Amino acid sequence: MGFALERVGRWTEEQAFEVEADRARAYAAATNDPVPAHVTGELAPPVFAVVPIWPVLAEAVAAVTPLEVMLQAVHGEQDLHLHRPIVPGATLRSRAAPVGIHVKPSGTAVVTRTETRDEQGALVNEQWSVSFVRGVGDGESVGETAPPHRFPDDLRGTEPLAEVRQRLDDDQTFRYAEASGDHMPIHLDDTVARSVGLPGIIVHGLCTMAHTSWAAVTELAGGDPARLRRLAVRFSKPVLPGQEITTRFWVAGQRDGRALFAYETTNADGDVVVRDGLAEVGAR
Repeated sequence: MGFALERVGRWTEEQAFEVEADRARAYAAATNDPVPAHVTGELAPPVFAVVPIWPVLAEAVAAVTPLEVMLQAVHGEQDLHLHRPIVPGATLRSRAAPVGIHVKPSGTAVVTRTETRDEQGALVNEQWSVSFVRGVGDGESVGETAPPHRFPDDLRGTEPLAEVRQRLDDDQTFRYAEASGDHMPIHLDDTVARSVGLPGIIVHGLCTMAHTSWAAVTELAGGDPARLRRLAVRFSKPVLPGQEITTRFWVAGQRDGRALFAYETTNADGDVVVRDGLAEVGAR
């Protein structure tokens, strides 16, 4: 059993995606997003950026990952670099490449980069995804790592700027699967989830991330989603349907004219489920 190191760096073919207002509204509803521009379908929510890339991302990960261990893969990290909001009516073109494979004692991380452009070829967003294959720790490491977004140690023990509590609904994974196109069995089939060592159906990591995105828009960007320019997270523990999560934001400085905010998300037991969160917010 081995990862296909020779395929690292190979881009998929571009795939086109027509952004429909109904699909954008459905994504907002599936992630409990209250931002008016998302509810009405004027703009797609920030994490909707994963929807157009899903086919090419899956193709890129599958190109290097052995089929027999795919069900052992969980979403480790996601990093969205948002050059402009996604507007319904647009035609987007996306491609993906596995850019790194990194072996660790507990498993193997597959780093994938995607690019999404508009009809004129301008970048709409860039994304880095890390898939972690649990329990597969043999082989060689090659290629790039994802961009860093570590939580600053000097913020530990300080008061956060803002705190947002949210509840994941009992049917959240089924609604999110329909809106996003992500029908991985661990989010929908309790038997499959338990067969790979999970406590049962778990919430999609990107659904949890989407909840933190609208918390960032409402608390840090004055309700204007166009100001959110980067959102990066590391998924550290599964979230279960019906759980309550709390996201706390800290001021972390400035860079290139943007305000930086570090954040973490915990469950009701105080366990960190999203760590090393970073939100970059532009000026009005």
